[in-house]
Amino acid sequence: MSWYLLVVAGLFEIGWAIGLEYSDGLSKPLPTLGTVVALVVSMALLAQAVKGLPVGTAYAVWTGIGAVGTALLGIVLFDEPATLARLSFIGVIVVGIVGLHFVSGGH
Repeated sequence: MSWYLLVVAGLFEIGWAIGLEYSDGLSKPLPTLGTVVALVVSMALLAQAVKGLPVGTAYAVWTGIGAVGTALLGIVLFDEPATLARLSFIGVIVVGIVGLHFVSGGH
């Protein structure tokens, strides 16, 4: 259950990170509200996940999911560069997330 909570927390992290762009520096009320809600949900789920996972592993996976998802959505939504090097390093983060899952007994 902890891994499930952690993945969902990571998805909400992507939501608040992307929300920062849409909120225009937290100046637009509705996108700002969505950003804050996603942030609170993400942190609450992370807090629950660390009850059953080592905090270092949980934090690394949480930030990794957020980084990968935000970077990919930045490419799709905001026309950020999708160079081979950038995509390769995003792939390295994914490998790290999967590796942490397996070495932490999450399989």
